[in-house]
Amino acid sequence: MGQMYTDLHLTNMLRGLSVDISSALVDTGALYLCVTEAVAAQLGFDPEECTTKTVTLADGHQRLVPWIAPIMIAFANRTYATEALVLGDEPLMGVLPIEAMDLVVDARKQVITVNPAHPNEAVYKAK
Repeated sequence: MGQMYTDLHLTNMLRGLSVDISSALVDTGALYLCVTEAVAAQLGFDPEECTTKTVTLADGHQRLVPWIAPIMIAFANRTYATEALVLGDEPLMGVLPIEAMDLVVDARKQVITVNPAHPNEAVYKAK
């Protein structure tokens, strides 16, 4: 796919704290939203006090990482209430928020957009 980046707006739904991400890596090989420790702190989360989840990294190793929630992720005219893993040195948007917001990834053009078949709102696949 190559590397592709996008802008996101994240909000801690409990505390109302928000942060704009100017270049989140879009990775269709990853599942979740991942944020750095600095972003988690800006959202008002203390990773030392958060629940943890065991994740399997791309190299096959497993690691225990902080899990923060609830977070509202916003892209264009779409939003999605989700959780995030506190992991890595750059924010990353995986396939779950991409699918939930009905976004389209164009690897050739290196862009992510709202689904042109549903420009006004996300349409979900129920089966």
